[in-house]
Amino acid sequence: MQLIKSLLLVQLAVLLVDVALAGRDFYKILNVQRNANTNEIKKAYRRLAKELHPDKNKDDANASSKFQDLGAAYEVLSNPDKRKTYDRCGEDCLKKEGMMDHGGDPFASFFGDFGFPFGNGDQHQQDALRGADIVMSMYVSLEELYSGNFVEIVRNKPVMKPASGTRKCNCRQEMVTRNLGPGRFQMIQQTVCDECPNIKLVNEERTLEIEVEQGMVDGQETRFVAEGEPHIDGEPGDLLVRVQQMPHPRFQRKGDDLYTNVTISLQDALMGFSMDIKHLDGHLVSVMREKITWPGARIRKKGEGMPNFENNNLFGFLYITFDVEFPKKDLTEEDKEALKKILDQSPINRVYNGL
Repeated sequence: MQLIKSLLLVQLAVLLVDVALAGRDFYKILNVQRNANTNEIKKAYRRLAKELHPDKNKDDANASSKFQDLGAAYEVLSNPDKRKTYDRCGEDCLKKEGMMDHGGDPFASFFGDFGFPFGNGDQHQQDALRGADIVMSMYVSLEELYSGNFVEIVRNKPVMKPASGTRKCNCRQEMVTRNLGPGRFQMIQQTVCDECPNIKLVNEERTLEIEVEQGMVDGQETRFVAEGEPHIDGEPGDLLVRVQQMPHPRFQRKGDDLYTNVTISLQDALMGFSMDIKHLDGHLVSVMREKITWPGARIRKKGEGMPNFENNNLFGFLYITFDVEFPKKDLTEEDKEALKKILDQSPINRVYNGL
């Protein structure tokens, strides 16, 4: 048995070496395990794309190369057919079979047609004519905000296409000097327009993929560059997708903390109890009480709240408030006398607290 295990380990090592020799290690580039699922690959890609974008790493001479490697890794591992071929015989096989796109824009589904939302601060770009931004609400569940998710939205986007004829554009006011006669001149203001090729707006269906990141808060926005209203003489605006958290039947969120209520019997309140609470991702939170639990009592569980948006390794608290359900049936005189002996409470404890 030990010999078989050793042989299997050797074969696996040889396979990994072969893949490495056949081209780039896309799993290493994305920093994911070889058995990572599609959502894990997408999350890793989006996180690294923000870190490695050349506009944010202008001092790094290899920034563009790293960024291209990242795009190639995502292109292959996010496609089931390409990934299967890559796992079998590496990047060289993909190239031989013509399965590498070479130049496709993997950012389009994340950030719109114009790629990543980083600018170079060009004043001309800032002053250019621009279409209006579109704000769209996306309703998400508390479960999605806890675990993260990818959501696809489909929209009809007006896209500019060439059309026959010409049009007047870039109209502006200019001062023009006119000759009014011998020795007489006058400067007047007039509108001057350029003659440009004509265009038309055609609706096209676009699919955008939005990542609901762990710990996002109500009202948080994701910007898709150039996916807003078009401008016939300028740049299109942006699409802003605003997260709207839907009410949850069992949990209430306040910042990174979660709140919930649990109703227990009077017997459990007096004698203690042990129970499990099902969390947003399905895992069970154990709750145990060995002492008396009064109505309105509250306990907190560390690390069982929402993940922090900036650092997903940090979690808030889960606050559990207890309600006590009293028995509905009437007690016999014998039961009442037995309770008096057990509770040993004097009527003098009755206090009128007012409001």
